[in-house]
Amino acid sequence: MSFLSIDNLKVDYVTDDGIVHALNGVSLELVQGETLGLVGETGAGKTTMAKCIMGILPKRTGKIRSGEITFEEKNLLKCSEKELQSIRGAQIAMIFQDPMTSLNPVLTVGEQIAEAVENHERCGKARAMERAEEMLELVGIPAERVHEYPHQFSGGMKQRIVIAIALACRPKLILADEPTTALDVTIQAQVLTMMLDLQKQINTAMVIITHDLGIIAQTCQKVAVMYGGMIVEFGTVEHIFDSGNRHPYTQGLFDSIPKLDEETDRLIPIEGQIADPTVKRTCCPFKERCKFCTERCDTLPMMNEVEDGHFIRCHLFEGRENA
Repeated sequence: MSFLSIDNLKVDYVTDDGIVHALNGVSLELVQGETLGLVGETGAGKTTMAKCIMGILPKRTGKIRSGEITFEEKNLLKCSEKELQSIRGAQIAMIFQDPMTSLNPVLTVGEQIAEAVENHERCGKARAMERAEEMLELVGIPAERVHEYPHQFSGGMKQRIVIAIALACRPKLILADEPTTALDVTIQAQVLTMMLDLQKQINTAMVIITHDLGIIAQTCQKVAVMYGGMIVEFGTVEHIFDSGNRHPYTQGLFDSIPKLDEETDRLIPIEGQIADPTVKRTCCPFKERCKFCTERCDTLPMMNEVEDGHFIRCHLFEGRENA
């Protein structure tokens, strides 16, 4: 049974240059203990979805037009700010993309970890600092560095500290927004392994937002491919990586990855630019870039279940349900 459910979520950003349609009817479900990968180009709406779940969408520009986000039978979009504050950190935590800007430079790392513990577990400063030391050890940083400041740590260590802050209260759901983008390959592998180990220890669900299909294959059970503010393909990792059925956009992502067993002179990019988010569409958002485009693409395709649990939003797959 899913404990996080998103239903027909539509979000706009109102700017001086016009309205940006960031999410256009997103629906998905997540089961406790499961890891979901959100993959897609920049501007697809991945981070906006995470901000909606956390309740940190910019109040001045961000407008939720419709939809529900249900977490443990509670609609987060109808919660008061006080209710959301009690949920953030304690039950839902977010690992932000850039540790350089996520950490407060004038507070020690111990104070920043302990702050979440004090707020949600109603314990004293001494006990909260003990937990901060435990969390640093848990992410591979010596506890004696608890009184040091962010500038005294390397980029990889900063990312570990951000993860320690997110996990300090043992939340039920973690939203990881490109948690390894700023790290080199070796440190990236270490951080991902550590996150998965910690996830198993506390049985938390996780949403990993990334551009990297390799990270998806390594860490996730389910995958949602996003384009133009919509989910265009959803299924298990096996469906996405091993099935012969793929959305043309998903296939384009795979074609642009170098393959170790093939010698090629050039990679195959996806032609064109990502769909203009200021245009409200009634057609397939991938229409202008798709080599399979036909007149049918002038209408928005529905999700088609091509295999059990494998959904593709494309006219090519209409009438092929559970084929």
